[in-house]
Amino acid sequence: MTALKTPQLAAFKIQLEELEQQLDKFLRLDEVTAETVELDQSKIGRLSRIDALQQQAMAQASSETHKQQLVNVHLALQRLGEGDYGYCEKCGGEIPLERLQVQPEAGYCVSCLQTLEENQ
Repeated sequence: MTALKTPQLAAFKIQLEELEQQLDKFLRLDEVTAETVELDQSKIGRLSRIDALQQQAMAQASSETHKQQLVNVHLALQRLGEGDYGYCEKCGGEIPLERLQVQPEAGYCVSCLQTLEENQ
């Protein structure tokens, strides 16, 4: 069982559920902004098309980020339900409270996350 107290766990659950709803909204908006750019030169000029394509690419990248964060939120809610919330998935050590307050969906301590990122 995690060292977090029951009120802290309840607060994190609420925070994660709110984040889940927010990410769902972002993903719906991402779908609209990532739609295929119409290449009708009579409507927009070359620079406007390039700008639209760039905005589309940025929206697609944003969507991928939101999707991954939503997966992490679902995993955090699952860990919370199983009593494993607040522990690193790699080393099993406690994730500092400060880290969870900033990123409640965090599944790794900073040290293990750095190691994973270095190995990619």
